[in-house]
Amino acid sequence: MEPATASSSFLHFFYEEDSFGIFVLVTILLGGGAAWLTGRAVAGTWRPAWQVFVYCLILGGAVRFIHYALFGGTLISGHYYLVDIVVLMTFGFLGFRAARVSQMITHYRWINEADGPLRWRRRRP
Repeated sequence: MEPATASSSFLHFFYEEDSFGIFVLVTILLGGGAAWLTGRAVAGTWRPAWQVFVYCLILGGAVRFIHYALFGGTLISGHYYLVDIVVLMTFGFLGFRAARVSQMITHYRWINEADGPLRWRRRRP
């Protein structure tokens, strides 16, 4: 076994499996994609942003289960559940914000205009 380097021990803070690629696949690609779509769905039904938080907590349990069932990770791990939740909430709230900006520009185009991918502003008279 090789001695742990500073960069490898830092990365093991985020994942417990043998490969960083598993973390990227399950947590970032699958979980993050699902969280992005969850955020868009919450915004699409004009619900408040705090609901993204609740749905991401549930989604975090599903991501933990995939790590456990497919790759031998721990199912009940507060540390890794928290890491998964932070990643999922980041994607979830970005998806929510992107959808909300699109809504505000599309539905209220006479008063709002785009000010970047995650912002809108009032039109100037």
